[in-house]
Amino acid sequence: MKCDLCFHHCDLSEGQTGLCRARSCRDGRIVSDSYGLIAGLALDPIEKKPLRRFHPGSLILSVGTFGCNLNCPFCQNYSLSAHGRADYPDQLLQVTPQMLAEQAQSLVPRGNIGLAYTYNEPLVSYEFVRSCAQEIRSRHLLNVLVSNGTLEEPYFRALLPLIDAANIDLKGFTPAWYRRLGGSLDNVKRNIALAAENCHLEVTTLIVPDCNDSEEDMRRECAFLQSIDRTIPLHITRFFPRYQMADAQPTPVKTVLRLTEIAREYLDFVYPGNL
Repeated sequence: MKCDLCFHHCDLSEGQTGLCRARSCRDGRIVSDSYGLIAGLALDPIEKKPLRRFHPGSLILSVGTFGCNLNCPFCQNYSLSAHGRADYPDQLLQVTPQMLAEQAQSLVPRGNIGLAYTYNEPLVSYEFVRSCAQEIRSRHLLNVLVSNGTLEEPYFRALLPLIDAANIDLKGFTPAWYRRLGGSLDNVKRNIALAAENCHLEVTTLIVPDCNDSEEDMRRECAFLQSIDRTIPLHITRFFPRYQMADAQPTPVKTVLRLTEIAREYLDFVYPGNL
C-alpha cells in the first residue's frame, strides 16, 4: 500500500511503518498509529506558536503527538518528532477529539481561544487533526496549525477551511537544503501560498550557521513571501545546538539581526526570536 499524505509516498508492506514513524500499513490499508495518542498537552501563550499578530495576549491549548515527515538534524523538538509509538510504551495519553474539544472549552474562562496542533509535525496525524478541528469549530473556538507545510495539496485544501491561523516553517530557500532535510521546497512554497489564501498565516525560519544563513537566500525568501502578501509576519529565529547538531555553535545574534534588517526591506512585520 502507498501512503499518499505527503510527497514521500511511502510504499509500505503489511506491518511496515512509514518514514514519518506515525503511519503504517495494517490489514491492507494505511492507518494513523498516532490517532488519539497525546505526548504533549499544555496551555501556552499564543506568541509561543509563534503567532504575533493573531489574538495577541491570549492562551491556546496546545497538543502534540509523535512523528515527523522530515529529518532535520537540528530539530528543536526531536524528543517527539524523531520517535514512533514503540518509543512511548507507557507515556501516551489516549484521548478522543471530543475530549480535547471539551477540555479546550473548559479553559475558555482562563483565556483559552481554541486548540493548537503543534510540538511534533501534527499533519502526520492528519485524520486526528481534522477530527479535532471539526469538534473545535462546532464549539465556536479557533484552530491553530504549527507545521512544516509538507503535505500533498488535496489534503491541505481539505483541511484549510477548518484552520483559523497557521505558522509554517520555511526552513530555508534552496532545494539542496530541503533535500538534506528530506523535504521539498516547492511543496512548502505551494502550501504557504494556499494557507495565505485561507487563514491567518505567519512563517518561521530557523537560522542554522553555515547552512541557511546567507543574505542572498534571505532576500530570495522574502521576495517570495512579498509576492504573496508583504504583510505576512516572518519570525527569524536563532538556532541552539540540539539533536544531531549538539556540537554545533549557536547562531550569532548579529546574524539574526542582520537578516532581520534585510527581511524588513520586503515585509512589514519581521520578528527576531530566541535572542
